[in-house]
Amino acid sequence: MDRMEEVRALRADPQVHYNCCQAVLVPFCEACGLSREQAFALGSNFGSGMRHGSTCGAVTGALMVLGMAGADSQAGTELLRRFRAKNQTLDCASLLRMASERGEERKSHCDRMVFDAAELLEELMK
Repeated sequence: MDRMEEVRALRADPQVHYNCCQAVLVPFCEACGLSREQAFALGSNFGSGMRHGSTCGAVTGALMVLGMAGADSQAGTELLRRFRAKNQTLDCASLLRMASERGEERKSHCDRMVFDAAELLEELMK
């Protein structure tokens, strides 16, 4: 299973809730020098925009991976630029509001944010 398949599987897992940050961080744990358990624990308080609607957890998880994998700050800046260009904002509350205005269900919206962040991360880590 490649990383994107794992990201999709985690978001679909009915047994365990992987928040947006965890769903990005866990599949990339080896690149970070972390175990799956450590990655799961590290990301536990970063879902829902750090639990208060701030920066999207998927973006936060991707930035964590870049940092732990030794990428330079330019890679982080590029991730933020590309995510914002595609989704208009980085803020969880704003992303959810825009999704609601489009009639998009929260789960499918958040899944899409996770997939976007993980795909950008894959590109930037090549």
